[in-house]
Amino acid sequence: MWTGGRRNRVVRYVRGAPGTYVWLALLFVTTVAVHHMSPDFEREFLLERSTNIRGLSENPGRALVASALLIDGGKWLPQVFLYSVFHAPAERWLGTVRWLVVCVTAHVLASLVSEGAVLVAMWDGRAPASTADTLDIGVSYALAGVVGVLVYRIARPWRYGYVVAVLLVYGVPLVVGRTFTDLGHFVALLIGLACHPVTRGRGGAWNPREAFAARRG
Repeated sequence: MWTGGRRNRVVRYVRGAPGTYVWLALLFVTTVAVHHMSPDFEREFLLERSTNIRGLSENPGRALVASALLIDGGKWLPQVFLYSVFHAPAERWLGTVRWLVVCVTAHVLASLVSEGAVLVAMWDGRAPASTADTLDIGVSYALAGVVGVLVYRIARPWRYGYVVAVLLVYGVPLVVGRTFTDLGHFVALLIGLACHPVTRGRGGAWNPREAFAARRG
């Protein structure tokens, strides 16, 4: 039942992560707009804002910013869950500025590394020239970076299980699929793991056992 107490907790949670939910609101607007486009116009619109080789060569700033405001696949509701489970806790813990540093760093560097791998594959003849126009949009690189930095939010020994889990989630597709997006996701995760300096001075680690005991009490 939706009681006043629960509603107040939700409101406090959202207010504690303004960047996360403003980003979600922008994604909702762009998703609705894209759904109202004709198929041909939609593809052209997305390609112009893609972090593919052509987009990064012609207008890297626009490509990197615009691609982070679009959802690959066009489904918004799953992003609400992912943002609430990963982005919001990270922002509430790190603060908006530090959280944003992790997001931007993971998104930009993972995009550059993955497209750099595509460029090398084209030079070596392992990928056709048309690969330069491959659609590459979405917020998943930033998410992977945040998933990585959240390692430092979890107390030991739970932290080690989390590390193993996320390495499997992002590492297995890289080994099996070996696509440039799989590489980008894994690189973004490593970037998040490398963001330990950003977490300094942000309070104690979260202990699942203590949190569960507090809820039961």
